[in-house]
Amino acid sequence: MGPIRIVVADDHRIVREGLISLLSANGECEVVGEASNGTEAVELAQRLRPNVMLIDLSMPGLNGMEVVRRVAALDRDIRLLVLTMHEEEEYVLHLVKAGAHGFMLKDNASEQLIEAVKSLHARRGFFDSHAAKVMADQYRRPADQVEDPYGALTPREREVFHLIIEGLTTKEIARQLDISTKTAENHRAHIIDKLDCKNTVELVRFAARRGLLD
Repeated sequence: MGPIRIVVADDHRIVREGLISLLSANGECEVVGEASNGTEAVELAQRLRPNVMLIDLSMPGLNGMEVVRRVAALDRDIRLLVLTMHEEEEYVLHLVKAGAHGFMLKDNASEQLIEAVKSLHARRGFFDSHAAKVMADQYRRPADQVEDPYGALTPREREVFHLIIEGLTTKEIARQLDISTKTAENHRAHIIDKLDCKNTVELVRFAARRGLLD
């Protein structure tokens, strides 16, 4: 059996290099690709079909949750480990429902990263002590579970949502997604309507309240 093939997706170069260094120092792991944004991460998953992906929760282009959703739909054999700097407990169950197999704080990476990767590769899950506590609490109190931070947005609308809050114009969004300007305009209108916002400024405020800013 060969090494565990891994793709690392994190928009902070120093963090990404640190994760790669930890993985490369272990003879059982091979980093076959690295991504600095969510769109690249999905493209690498499609092209490289790694065994395991490390996904930062907050990335430009596509949020980590949307990357998880898309990669899980693309290939159920790719094992997905989400890493975050913050104790964002409202996301844990949503990430699991989206297709994540593990969740851990970056603060725990130096001690637990290799264990987590091996566990996922062995078709088991891995949730650090914080995530495990959150899931246990939410299992005991299902009424306290928060709604999906994206509301009722479709996968395409989530992608457009991130491009809007990054400051792209409708024409720029259309070019980047290879869609017509009219389609991009329709997506923008649907997003504003679904999230009960009046304009782009309110969309940015919505993103800030939901922790969706990159």
